[in-house]
Amino acid sequence: MSEKKEKAKYRQNEKVIENRELNIWEALIPVFALVAMLAYNVYVFGDDALSGSNQFILLLGGAVAAIVGFFNKVSYKQMLSEVAENVRSTTGALLILLMVGALSGTWLVSGIIPAMIYYGLQILNPTIFLAACVIICAIISIATGSSWTTAATVGIALIGIGEALGISLGMTAGAVLSGAYFGDKMSPLSDTTNLAPAMAGGDLFSHIRYMAWTTIPTASITLVVFIILGFTITTSGVADTDAILKNIGAAFNVSGWLFIVPVVVILLIVKKAPPLLALLIGTLLGGVFALIFQPEIVSSIGGGSSLNFETGYKGILNAITIDTAIETEDPALNDLFSSGGMSGMLGTIWLIVCAMVFGGIMDGIGALQRITKSLLSMARTTFGLFASTVGSCLALNVTASDQYLALVVPGKMFSNAYRERGLAPENLSRTLEDSGTVTSVLVPWNTCGAYHSGVLGVSVGDYFFYAIFNWLSPFMTLLFAAFQIKIKQLSTSFAR
Repeated sequence: MSEKKEKAKYRQNEKVIENRELNIWEALIPVFALVAMLAYNVYVFGDDALSGSNQFILLLGGAVAAIVGFFNKVSYKQMLSEVAENVRSTTGALLILLMVGALSGTWLVSGIIPAMIYYGLQILNPTIFLAACVIICAIISIATGSSWTTAATVGIALIGIGEALGISLGMTAGAVLSGAYFGDKMSPLSDTTNLAPAMAGGDLFSHIRYMAWTTIPTASITLVVFIILGFTITTSGVADTDAILKNIGAAFNVSGWLFIVPVVVILLIVKKAPPLLALLIGTLLGGVFALIFQPEIVSSIGGGSSLNFETGYKGILNAITIDTAIETEDPALNDLFSSGGMSGMLGTIWLIVCAMVFGGIMDGIGALQRITKSLLSMARTTFGLFASTVGSCLALNVTASDQYLALVVPGKMFSNAYRERGLAPENLSRTLEDSGTVTSVLVPWNTCGAYHSGVLGVSVGDYFFYAIFNWLSPFMTLLFAAFQIKIKQLSTSFAR
């Protein structure tokens, strides 16, 4: 055995010995403290808690965990070492997040995202309005990677159209959110889609491919239900989207050729190209297509009146790196046609780093191992492990009132347990999304529930039942676990 492996083995054994006196209540002290601080912080700051204060609360939670560790004779050096290892493990995810921000910027200024919205809105029909809402919001959410942006823009427009047709606001809101969260889960541009595999120790595109096994059946059932509802309800009026389409057409040169770029990226994903390479190619192609199809927009972002090498270079680099906004005649579309570029991802990166500090200290003092051991004592089967993960995500959505924490905390708690059971990290990341990401909107005091309820003007109680995709997803992931469907195993060499 090499000297490096000997040291690693000694370090692991040393940690077990130092933390042998940690009991379950000591291990839970930092968790209880974190949940209490987060609950109060969200109460004070509301939606703004995501802008930075929650990140600092995570650091305070780490400080509480460190105090528990000191009382259990865990050295500062050991805790810091675990934090460093945790942060190091997320390097790939952080780089992918930056590249995702870059891609979203060039896809906006090239007109790719507007083209998806433009063609998506044209499939509206009163009879299949609810199903169309799901499809449109799914397309837009995949393109933007944000359920919040989708709901606050096209979602509001669809609510107005549904009301004009005499359709229940709860039904329309449920269809909007079902589609928006399908896209949020499946889009490589989504922060939660990047966060889940980062916490589980997996790969972004592998996570998306594996997540499709539970997500597509859930979305299919949701669509069938809304199609049936569409044929059973009575509608009146006409779905008027002419104004929206006119404003999009006036601001962008919309063309079907723009879809070449997402098709290329999808092919790269299918061919299992490295995520960073696929995103880089998508970003560069988006920049090229922006120069070809939207020269006026690029030159404007570049600070010039006409396109030349300097304004083109500056315009594309601005779209990739900083905030970019395209003005239209419709204020709602202005919110949709904006991108933060790479800088827009810094908030999520900040959250991940702070979460890794909390998780690293919890890991260093032996708290995560102790909590996981207690949970696993009640989860003796693979199904029990999945059920414990689902229950933890739901509990944190209710208590911590934040979907990010519903991914981060269970992700750190269960990652080693899945590996010890010989289960690939894709199992954990999929379960985190199926139960953490999508159910946040079903809790009225969760930041997601409060946001969407306020934006759409529909209470959570009114849309809860019709947000079929959201509440069905946890049941689907448990069904797959119960019948051992697509439960990916670690390879023998990796498991060791």
